[in-house]
Amino acid sequence: MEKNLYRFILKHSLQQQVIITVLSMASFIPYYYYLSMPKAIVNQGIQGKDISYPLDLFGLGFFSLDNTDYLLLLCFGFLGLVLVQQAFKYAINFFQGVTSERMLRRLRYDLYAQMLRFPLPTFRRTSQGEIIPMVVAEVEPIGGFIGESFALPIFQGGMLLVIFSFLMIQNPLMGLAAVALYPIQFYFVPRMQAKVRALGRERIRNQRRLADRIGETVSGMYEVHTHDYSARMQAEFTRRLGISYWIRVEIFQRKFMIKFLNNFIQQLGPFFFYSIGGYLAIRGHLDVGTVVAAVSAHKEMAAPWKELLNHYQNREDAKQKYDQIITQFEPEGLRPPEYQAVEPETPVDLRGPISIAAVTLHDDQDNPVIDNLTVTLPWPARVAVVGGHGRDELLQLLARTIDPDRGKILINEQNLGELPETVTGRRLSYIGSAAHIFNMSLGENLFLGLQHRPLREVKREAEARRRYERELGEAIASGNSPYDPDADWVDYAAAGADAPTALTARAIEALKVAAFDEEVVQLGMRGSIDPERHPDLAQRILNARRAFRTELTNGALADLVESWDPKQYNSNATVAENLMFGTARDVVYQEDNLARDPHVLSVLDAVGLRARFLEIGYEVASTMVELFADLPPDHEFFQQFSFISSDDLPDYKDLLVRARPGDLDQLPDTDRARLMSLPFKLVLARHRLGHFDEAERAAILKARSIFSSTLPPERAGSVAFFDPEHFTAGSSIVDNILFGRVAYGQAQAQEKIGRVMADVVAQMELREPIIEVGFSFEVGIAGARLGAAQRQKLAIARSIIKRPDWLMLSEATAALDPRSHAAMMRDILDARKDAGLVWSLQRAADCEGFDLVLVIEDGRLVQSGKYADLCDRQGRFQQLLAPA
Repeated sequence: MEKNLYRFILKHSLQQQVIITVLSMASFIPYYYYLSMPKAIVNQGIQGKDISYPLDLFGLGFFSLDNTDYLLLLCFGFLGLVLVQQAFKYAINFFQGVTSERMLRRLRYDLYAQMLRFPLPTFRRTSQGEIIPMVVAEVEPIGGFIGESFALPIFQGGMLLVIFSFLMIQNPLMGLAAVALYPIQFYFVPRMQAKVRALGRERIRNQRRLADRIGETVSGMYEVHTHDYSARMQAEFTRRLGISYWIRVEIFQRKFMIKFLNNFIQQLGPFFFYSIGGYLAIRGHLDVGTVVAAVSAHKEMAAPWKELLNHYQNREDAKQKYDQIITQFEPEGLRPPEYQAVEPETPVDLRGPISIAAVTLHDDQDNPVIDNLTVTLPWPARVAVVGGHGRDELLQLLARTIDPDRGKILINEQNLGELPETVTGRRLSYIGSAAHIFNMSLGENLFLGLQHRPLREVKREAEARRRYERELGEAIASGNSPYDPDADWVDYAAAGADAPTALTARAIEALKVAAFDEEVVQLGMRGSIDPERHPDLAQRILNARRAFRTELTNGALADLVESWDPKQYNSNATVAENLMFGTARDVVYQEDNLARDPHVLSVLDAVGLRARFLEIGYEVASTMVELFADLPPDHEFFQQFSFISSDDLPDYKDLLVRARPGDLDQLPDTDRARLMSLPFKLVLARHRLGHFDEAERAAILKARSIFSSTLPPERAGSVAFFDPEHFTAGSSIVDNILFGRVAYGQAQAQEKIGRVMADVVAQMELREPIIEVGFSFEVGIAGARLGAAQRQKLAIARSIIKRPDWLMLSEATAALDPRSHAAMMRDILDARKDAGLVWSLQRAADCEGFDLVLVIEDGRLVQSGKYADLCDRQGRFQQLLAPA
């Protein structure tokens, strides 16, 4: 990026700056006439000075004007000049705004692209709390300044010069009086503003530290709660807030003093005009129209002078911020843009041996991490790396996520240090002990390593195409990426597939190697589909429903599931599910909101259950408070039996104090709704509280019919009703196959049903489409909705599917239990038997299945060879094998 702000502006917006400058200069001529018009109106139009009426306007005798006509002509002329001047200002401001936003967009994009090329050690020294504000907030004033960088001083300075010239022409004494105090202003104000800017920079630095502290608190929330550290953190945060407060107070003091000085000096101008101009007018040396025009012109002078002073301040701020940000975004070791942009003319093959020659790497304190390491890894080979310090850094060097300080690494005779990321990012892969999972779907994370460039355009309708082309043109004009984010980016060939269907098969293979396929199946089973978009899959799931019911019957397991029957009350389902006989697709019909919905309440009124629900709610609340009041919040009974959370229990306890059994209908609406929400959560077979006798269950069945038949038209689609012959939209796949509820209290019911369902899914060949549904599972921020082991498995599958020539694993299975670790290691070794694999391991005993073992100690290679040979040889490897 350009080191100088003005070079950056001229390089990328010269054409726009020229247009704005030309518009600014073109506006000066009509502006001069705009200033002189009040004088003509007063002297000629009103006083008739130096003019005789009737007035022959063009000297041709066609247009003869009297005093009033000429006055109106001058006034409309003044109005026209106002419109012309405002039109110029509109055009200038519009072009300034567009230029500012375009350059701000370019600057943010350049900084983001630059950040993507940071050497990885930079992120150990620079936190998110520092980088994010710089890209998002701190460049905002720079973008605003860019649009006005040339135009504003030219436009406002030109206006100031026009006004001063006009005043000098009218009367030199008044012209000099108008600007007499400007030198004082120009001397003192910038110096006072410099201190304000310094305070502003100090405030920004403190705000960065504040943001960093907030981010660190969010990341370490578990530790804060675990160690009761919140009070200390609040105290530290208070101190940082105090620093910002006092900085702002001092800024206010100085800023308003500047404002006071500016306003006072500005008001001295009219004092001089009224006194000097009035004296000259009284003496007959100056006409009244000139005085009026001078006062009006001086008022016009205030705005451009203020704008120029502000521009000077903004310029210094923008330059300093730009210099500061550019310095921050150019760390040592920054890779050039070509590193990520250059596509090789011919494919680069890295299927070959790795030659490491005298490689040295130092840490931040200049201590050697890798010390003069020389070794050759044959091809194909599965290499284990054990020992001490330097193992992980060695693998990062081989994947080129970091660069050595000295030495050279060749892969298949290609100099790794000269290869762009478009080669290393596709042909090599590295997985650390804590791989990052992005906040998107599981499938997008899985196929992340296959998306390098858009390969197939998306089809757009005419209007959408025009909008896209407009946005593309603006993106290119702003120096942003020209690639279409909606296109198909997946490189199927890289995964060994030729179509999306084949890619799913390759993905399942990779998931099996990572021992993640069964878990993705379960995620898919808990997911749902839109039957209108996937009618074939919906029908296959319905077929699986029938097959599942047959398997349960043949296996004498039918009693384990109570199916949905339109004419029967399901005792293993909630009252809400029985009433709606469907799945809520709208927040209005979720269990917690049913007691507030007018439609639901009218249905309960129709069957005479509204008052009864209120009574049951009171009884259930009383029972829950009595049973669970003395239990700790994490007691398992809260999960098993209570539908009032430990957090809500005190609120219900207070509510019961206010309530009286005979006057429940007198409670406030909020309290009644809270009590009435409880019966909807009852599962009769599970809770067994003695509520809802046979007559009341029959009333709910009657309410079921009324609920569906009277559903308001605007709520159509808010509930997906259960139907034995149709897929229930909004319900999960497992619920659609089950089509009922598991009977409560049956021994090992879940396990038995799970086995039968797994068999049915396999028989109906539904595993693959269900895994595809699992691909749509949103994993959350940093994969928070997945467990630690699942995140590692996903990262491994992500690398396996892109089939890298060399795969580097650095304790990538540390989150797994020993048995899962051993099983996955066998599968990965088998999958990489004809390719390259380098695996940094904690235990020397795990090296048995590898072709070559390297022993690293303090960044040096102390032993290498086959596992059996090293076991028989005296040395460090034997020490690592020995039990602790």
